[in-house]
This record gives sequence, C-alpha cells and structure tokens, in this order.
Amino acid sequence: MFTGIIEAVGKLTAITAKGEDISITVDSGKLDMSDVKLGDSIATNGVCLTVVAFGPHSYTADLSLETLNLTGFTQYKVGDKVNLEKAMLPTTRFGGHIVSGHVDGVGTIVERNQVGRAIEFWVDMPIDITKYVAYKGSITVDGISLTVNELRKNAFKLTIVPHTSEETTMDHFQVGRKVNLEVDVLARYMERLLQGSSEQQPESKITMDFLQQNGFA
Repeated sequence: MFTGIIEAVGKLTAITAKGEDISITVDSGKLDMSDVKLGDSIATNGVCLTVVAFGPHSYTADLSLETLNLTGFTQYKVGDKVNLEKAMLPTTRFGGHIVSGHVDGVGTIVERNQVGRAIEFWVDMPIDITKYVAYKGSITVDGISLTVNELRKNAFKLTIVPHTSEETTMDHFQVGRKVNLEVDVLARYMERLLQGSSEQQPESKITMDFLQQNGFA
C-alpha cells in the first residue's frame, strides 16, 4: 500500500530481457534504502514492484508480461527518470490517498500549459476508466497522488504547483508522453459493492396485484 507522495526520483540504469519478461535496475537517488529488504515493495512510476536484489543506492525488480502489457514500461529506456515510493508503514503520515500500485490503464499527455507558476496538463485516459474519475477526486499519475481539477469526455486536467514539479518527474512531461494511471481504489470498491447488492438481492414478491389484493393500491 502506498500514498502517492513521492519520496525520490530514481533513474533506470538497466533493462534486461528475460524471455517475455524483463528485469530492471534502478538508481534509487535520495531514497532511503537502509531499511529495504528482499521482497519489499517499491512503487516505481506507480507500479508496485518487488525488490529481488538491492544495494546502498539501487534495487532490481522483475516485470512480468502482464505488467508490461498494462503499463508504460514497454516504452521506457535506460536513463529515464522514475518516481519512487516505498510501501507505507502503519506510522506513515497519510498525505496523499490510498494507492495500491496496480495500474488501471495508460494515459497520454495531450496538453501542457504554463499558468502563472503552475503547469496545467490535460491527460487522455482509456474509456473504461472514465467512470471512476471524478471532479476534485484523486487519481495517481506515474505514482503521484493528484487532484482532478476539470473533466471533459475522455480526459482530465491537473494543475501542478512548483513543489510537485521539482520533487517528481512531472517537470519533464511533454505532449505525447504515456503515463501510468490508477483510479481511486474506493471507487472500485463502491462499484463492486453496488453490483454485489444488485446481484444478491432476492427477487421481490411485492407486485402491483399483491398491493391491490391487500388494499394498498
């Protein structure tokens, strides 16, 4: 579990093909690796990855074909910068929102506009996740917990303040860039809850004939 508050910006130093899968090595930058152990989770551009090897300033993780198909990692190359966040602790200050590190789709930056000191981005999203994205709701973009400031048919707007630009990879986002998107997990659970209620609700025996026969209509 993560919060979407980026702890460091890392850099891909190796991408190794392993059959249909790949292995990546990440220079962890200023991320504190002192408490990292084998098997720990580190969100890498919003993708929850398991550490299979590590050093004082780096870690290695494997990506399955499933992960490659559902994220933007197929387009990454050595030298690319990535947002990093270690899994949260029970004592972690909850500054973002609940993030699972399971990407729901890949979006595309379609507009970038400077507005004062802030940068506004419009991001196209897959049609199947539009129903989960709400005005002033939360969304995760390349691992960053952000607020949706405007919506149009298949896109949403983000307003990025200087601090966020400086502490993440967003300052480098340009039109055409692919980004990993994760919708608010609460929207997913709410949908399933409503579906479950509908599916499990026994068929009502109350009919118009019943109401008429018993004097209610």
